[in-house]
Formats: sequence, structure tokens, C-alpha cells
Amino acid sequence: MTAFRGEPAPGYGPDCGAGEGADAEAVAPPARPVRQLFAASVGNAVEWYDWYAYTFLATYIAEQIFPKGAANSLVPLLSTFAVFAVGFFMRPIGGLLMGAVADRRGRRAALTVTILLMGGSSLLVGLTPTYAAAGVLAPVVLVLARLLQGLSVGGEFAASTTFLVESAGPGRRGLFSSFQYVSTTIGQLVASGVAALLVSNLAPAAMDSWGWRVPFVLGALLSLVGFWVRRGAHETRSEEQAKAPRPGLFEALRRHPRASLLICGITVGGTLAYYTWTSYLPTYAELNAGVEKSDALLAGTLSLTFFAVLQPLAGIVSDRLGRKPLLLTFGVGFALLSVPLLRALDDSFVTLLLVQCAGMILLSGFTAISAAVNAETFPARVRAAGIGFPYSLTVALFGGTAPYIGTLLKDLGQAGLFPVYVAVLCLVSSAVYLRLPETAHRPLER
Repeated sequence: MTAFRGEPAPGYGPDCGAGEGADAEAVAPPARPVRQLFAASVGNAVEWYDWYAYTFLATYIAEQIFPKGAANSLVPLLSTFAVFAVGFFMRPIGGLLMGAVADRRGRRAALTVTILLMGGSSLLVGLTPTYAAAGVLAPVVLVLARLLQGLSVGGEFAASTTFLVESAGPGRRGLFSSFQYVSTTIGQLVASGVAALLVSNLAPAAMDSWGWRVPFVLGALLSLVGFWVRRGAHETRSEEQAKAPRPGLFEALRRHPRASLLICGITVGGTLAYYTWTSYLPTYAELNAGVEKSDALLAGTLSLTFFAVLQPLAGIVSDRLGRKPLLLTFGVGFALLSVPLLRALDDSFVTLLLVQCAGMILLSGFTAISAAVNAETFPARVRAAGIGFPYSLTVALFGGTAPYIGTLLKDLGQAGLFPVYVAVLCLVSSAVYLRLPETAHRPLER
């Protein structure tokens, strides 16, 4: 293998990814790296805009698509969130299938498929008939659309993670990796902003009848823009990989079981902390500290903006100091501080904002470099599928269920156990980080 001067040449053992052997070839990354970064980021932002728009408009969807329960007015809303959860559990399948497309047909091919799939499913949500007009067909169409969105998002992470990291030049994989969550956060903020703009400018009757559909139609149009940008991107899979025999669908799991488990261990604490701090914390503060809803939403928006700014900075630090210091700072920091931070919440807007921003600083040690760490764990032949399935499965089991578990514990009178739950799983990930080889300064097999 060709190695960069002064750096050890890694290989890829049958079970543990980077760090053993020496038979893979490291080649130069594609030219025009900024174009590559833009192609991945724009598409990813559009994907997550479509995903989060559903969350922000859940109450309107509930009223139009599901029958109202006679005894319990929460039945439609609960049904809407159940469909949201179904989307999460399609993500591992998307990670496996679209990851296989990326490994067999190329990263760019998978990225174009995922964004068209998301655009089509978003349009399907926007065109879903009401329950009054179509009866049971309405929720059936919505479930189908959400299944397709889950498939797309799972595949998007697998393909874009691989594409981003393989597009980076020497010493920049952490920086490029950080744009995974920069673009995800931008998509979330735009979805929130579009929803808020419509609610504030349309009459309630208009919002109920057609206004809630606008963000999904807009998402479909934005997907076409993302598709056009991605079509001009450079393929990052090497010619040697393209000419090699195509990997089987389950080859990554079969030949690299240790690396697959490693992805789960790397991700479990990070995904729980991410969904707790970026999505659930405003609701948690409302339920447990009496924070006003408007204050909670404002604090969430400000902290997410702060979070997006932090990502490239943390990525640059990891390229210089290594991945392990940042991962351990995140894991140990959350293990020690989750309980005191969440217990510090009161009914003050300032306290909530400080708690949320403090968590965002620690969380950046995971989010900014998770794409790089994941990509550096698997050989190029099965990199996308190897990342996609275990990562998305862990997110579905622990990240997607964070709001449900937190709310359930509150309902059971055990709200104080939720911070402990976060701390324990972050401690589990910290043990994994401690044993990881440092891969930041090794060349990447392409």
C-alpha cells in the first residue's frame, strides 16, 4: 500500500476494519473538493428538511389524516407519531440496501437514488388525501410515504458518509465529516422556519386545509435541485473497486462482524445524546421544569444554530489531535454531566439555553467526526453497507426511542432515571472509544 510520508500504512483485517494488514491501495481524493462537499451537504440538508417537516407539522397531519378518537382526542396525534416511529425502523433497511448500491454501483449513484426517493415520498405526504375524502386509504398512503422516507434517510447516511470522507484530502477527513451534521442541522432549522412562517401568515382554516402540505411539496422541488447538484459530483469509488467483484448484500456483516459491532458501540451513546439534546430537550424542559413552550422552542433554535457552527471547528481539531480525544471528551463528559445538567433545569429560559449549549459543545466531539470514524473502520469494498446497517439500527433502537423513553419515565413518576439512562449509555460508548485505534493520520483505502 502507498502511505503518506511519515504515516503508518493501515490495512483492513477480516473482522476489524482499519489497522491490520497492508494490501489496500490509498489513492488521491477527487479534484474539486469544495464541489464534492457542496453536493453531499445540499442533498443531505434537503433529505433532513423533508424528514423533520413531518415532525413540525404533526398536529395538522393528525387532524386531517387520522379519524378522531371518540373518547380520547390524542388518538390522531399518537397515530401520527406512531407513523414517525415506523420511519425510524425502516432506516436500517435503507442503510443496508442503499449502502449496497453505493458499494456496487458507486457512491454518486446511491446519493442520486436516495434524494429522488426522498423527494417522491415527500410529495406523496403532501398529496395524501384526507380521512374525510378517502377513509382508511389516507393513513395507508401516509404510512407508505413514511416508510419510503425512512428507507431514504437510512441510505443517505450510509452513502453520504462514505462520499464525504472519501472526498477529503489528507488531514481533512474530520473537517469534511463535520458537514454531515452541519447540513443535517440546517435542514432541521429550515423545516422549522418554513413551518413557523406558514403558521404565522396563514389563517388557521387555510393551514388546516392546505397550508400544511406546502412544506412537503417544497421539499419535493428542493430534492430536484439536490439531484441536479449531485449529478455533477465526482465518483469517489476507485477504479480498482469498480472493477472488483461486487460484494454480497450481507458481506460486511458476514466478513466484518467485529467492525459492525464496533459501529454500534461507537454510536449508541452518541445517538441517544444527540436526539435528547437536539430534539427532545425542549419537551423534557416543558414536562419536568415548567419551561414555557415558546421559550423552549426559542432555546432549541438558538442552540441548534450554535451546534452547526461548532461542527467544522471540532472536525478541524480532530484532524490535528486525533479522533479519540474528542470521542472521549464527549463520552466521559456526558457520562459525568448528563445528570447534573438535566437536573439543573428550572423554569428559566437562560438556564435551558445554557444547559442545551453546554451539551452541544460536548456532543460535537461525537457528531463532527462520527462519519470519519465510521468510514475509517471499514474497507472500501463494503464501506457504505458496513456503516449503514449497524449505524441505522442503533439509531432506531436508542436515538429514535429517546423521546418515548423520557416521556414514559415521566408518566411512571421516574423522570429522574432518564438522565441516568443517558449517562450509562454514554459510559458504554466511552469504553469502546478507549479501545479504538487512532485512525486520523492514516491514509484511507479508496
